[in-house]
Amino acid sequence: MRCPICGTLDGRVVDSRDLDDSTTVRRRRECSACHARYTTYERVESARLTVLKSNGTREEFDRDKLAAGMAKALTRRPVGDDAAEEAADAIEASLRARGLNEVPSSLIGEMAMDHLRELDHIAFIRFMSVYQSFDDLEQLKQEVDALYAERSDRVPGQTTLRLVEEDRRLAPTGATGGADQRTGGRGPTRDWPSRRRPTRPR
Repeated sequence: MRCPICGTLDGRVVDSRDLDDSTTVRRRRECSACHARYTTYERVESARLTVLKSNGTREEFDRDKLAAGMAKALTRRPVGDDAAEEAADAIEASLRARGLNEVPSSLIGEMAMDHLRELDHIAFIRFMSVYQSFDDLEQLKQEVDALYAERSDRVPGQTTLRLVEEDRRLAPTGATGGADQRTGGRGPTRDWPSRRRPTRPR
């Protein structure tokens, strides 16, 4: 396997893992020259799967193209390096499990958005804004508002879009856990003894 960094053919496998019910093998490799680590996937070539596009044309399903689009949406987001690859593998496995030779492109797009919605909401908005081809900002705002409404149901009072995994670790804050409003959020105050100016004897 050629190293994608320096092009050296010599390397070693440092980890192997089965994916998708052992239909795919993920291997972590290390280059013997530059010691860079990279991931490769091995899978059995399945029957041809055709994608019916919205304009009526047909093309062969391209799993790498799907993974690249999802990876672009996940750029600089706090998720695992293999998140897009794993999501693309899961989508392909689900499509092939249906036993169909042809699937609409809209179905693939919806499945990709569902996975991104579970991974990271910012990546979901990025992907959706391109896939849905919004005509104006109002349509995008409606989708963002829907996300806010969904998240406020999970964590009351939350007004920021965070990584989805963080929401699962959050719980509604009780009334006794906040800072004292009189201190401007600085926490509890300490009572210091008052300093009185000494009086002169008469």
